[in-house]
Amino acid sequence: MSVSVLFYVQHLLGIGHVQRTFRLADAVAREGIEVTLVSGGEPLRGRICAEPARIVQLPPIRALDATFKKFVGPNGGPIDKELQETRRDALLAAFASAGPDAVIIEAFPFGRRAFRFEIDPLIEAARSRSPRPRILCSVRDIVVVPDEASRHLDIIDRVRADFDFVLVHGDPVFIPLEASFSAAWEIADHVIYTGYIGDSDEADRGDEAAGANEVLVSVGGGAVGSALLSTALEARRGGCLASFTWHLIAGPNLPEQVFETLARALPEDVILERYRREFPRMLRRCRVSVSQAGYNTVLDILAARARAVVVPFASERETEQQLRAERLSACGVLQLLPETQLTASRLAHALERAIKCDPRTISIDTDGAVRSARLIANIIRDPASVSRRTNGDFVSPAAGCIIDT
Repeated sequence: MSVSVLFYVQHLLGIGHVQRTFRLADAVAREGIEVTLVSGGEPLRGRICAEPARIVQLPPIRALDATFKKFVGPNGGPIDKELQETRRDALLAAFASAGPDAVIIEAFPFGRRAFRFEIDPLIEAARSRSPRPRILCSVRDIVVVPDEASRHLDIIDRVRADFDFVLVHGDPVFIPLEASFSAAWEIADHVIYTGYIGDSDEADRGDEAAGANEVLVSVGGGAVGSALLSTALEARRGGCLASFTWHLIAGPNLPEQVFETLARALPEDVILERYRREFPRMLRRCRVSVSQAGYNTVLDILAARARAVVVPFASERETEQQLRAERLSACGVLQLLPETQLTASRLAHALERAIKCDPRTISIDTDGAVRSARLIANIIRDPASVSRRTNGDFVSPAAGCIIDT
């Protein structure tokens, strides 16, 4: 008998949420499970699942800017009732077609409350079907939740009422959920730590020479990366590490006008590109990395054991990248330059410090994709075997220690 899983993911500005979900979906498909992935954000350029999967693209909704206070629909249009109903109907149709044994909802109820117009009907459809599919929440290591008792209570109530488990894709010895959600103890019986979801070793190898001995500057999806790219170019023009080739990867969501402006004024021996699929492998060969501190980028840096400077995105109430970077900086793994202190001279000084350091890494559990996939399979096929277990069965036994190379 075939087994099926439906993933729902909504990214708003960056691409970290959807990239992590793609990696998880790939691992689930490798377990012989049929996968339907419903994505509600802007389509990713040049990215498809490595394993067979049915991708359902909803009419995209995105955040207008880094404040996350206003969302827009296709072509910048309004989020009206018609768009909401169109998306909801498409999501429910995907659910009906897939007939999944498990529904995995990324971020909600910790985030994505603005999308309850479609998430609530999806949960209701799952709860109403017989046999009822398992309903799982999938979240990264750090959530961004207002420190309000009413909001915490709402999350707790929703988890207890609607979700079988909350899969936290992190390592609690490094960053436990309560570091960003103080009420985590209230749902401890639902939480399972899976380990971090790193990049697969089966990723496209691409150009085997790309990145070698370069200063590699990256900004994830690029939607909020223009300041870091511009500052990096200013540092390079000022003579910083001028003996090395600088390689800038702008991301698919950097505004075209910004990309063209950067491209017109490139110093000698500076390369500017939108996207490189083999980016994780380029990190392994680079001289030093400059980036933000998103979930996927940090995991790639750690896997590559790269010398690195990170400038965490910290607009508005976004604390996720800053917290992760502070933990790693305290362990001596990388150089941290807060976004509020970003200048060409400070970036140059951070790069000079980083390039002189011996590469270090931290021992954290990064086998989360495989473990999550097997866990999901077990939840579907033998849920009692999972419900009898404790968190400790899914926690990395050795984490938080620095390993010098």
